Amino acid sequence: MSSDPIRLQCKTNSGKHVLQGLTQQSTVAGLKQLISKVTNIPSEQQRIYYGYPPKPANLSDDNLQLSGCPFRSGDLLIVEENNKGSSEKCAQTVVQSNVAPIKSARKQGMLIRKVVPANNSCLFTSVYTVMNNGVVDLSCAEKMRLLTAQMVMNDPDTYSTAFLGQENSKYCKWIVKEDSWGGGIEVSVLSKYFNVEIDVVDTQSGRIDQFGEDQKYDKRVLLIYNGIHYDPLVFEANDSSIITIFSTEDDWILQQALEIAADAKANQQYTDVNKFSLRCLVCQTQLVGQLQAQQHAEETGHINFGQI
Repeated sequence: MSSDPIRLQCKTNSGKHVLQGLTQQSTVAGLKQLISKVTNIPSEQQRIYYGYPPKPANLSDDNLQLSGCPFRSGDLLIVEENNKGSSEKCAQTVVQSNVAPIKSARKQGMLIRKVVPANNSCLFTSVYTVMNNGVVDLSCAEKMRLLTAQMVMNDPDTYSTAFLGQENSKYCKWIVKEDSWGGGIEVSVLSKYFNVEIDVVDTQSGRIDQFGEDQKYDKRVLLIYNGIHYDPLVFEANDSSIITIFSTEDDWILQQALEIAADAKANQQYTDVNKFSLRCLVCQTQLVGQLQAQQHAEETGHINFGQI
């Protein structure tokens, strides 16, 4: 019945909140007012998402009853503040992807590793950083995950079971979780989204994997990978400017990236993926090395691992 209670929660950057007192007969306006009360986000500045992966809810009709909304009792709503604060700050990822790279002329300065936290989201934080002039913003990792899930969900032909190692829908639910590690698949997806070549220099092998190279993009960004962790590489010029987006014609920057990797290897700043200890986060089985993890995934379908 329309008077039946509807139990909802909402999640913001400040945490989760229970939305009490709503029924199927409550209106969108009432929902927004309640969200505003518990989150201090004004009704007119709320952006509300639902489902997995989260999709924007069309709540433009304030008189619409909740019984007519796409979400259901028990759902968790994600609420963002649509102002010139965090949401527009994270939108810089799109704007910065169109910044013209430095062409040919080599500037005086040094390429350096900018360390980001090892919090399961290092890849997403690193890509955001190099697409935004070296700015590290940990709050945008969630949005980068959502962006990745949306790209995959919208192109099931490219991102098939064979490509992902699991069904498209299952992958999308998995990658938005904050404890899911990003890797080569996610690098390739973000390369396509930003129309930029993402070059990943591997500390242990000294190899550079160039994602998007076949697309002939005119821009490249650089990450460094030590076997389990990604960091962004940024260029600090002598004139104090920061450069993170380079022309794909400028191979001199790749040489500097290789020098950083060689120095890290000499100081044993890498993890041998064939020897490090893992735990399956689904069934808690302890494993050693990438090979055992791959075999376990093939046998059980479990693909969520954490380092011990």
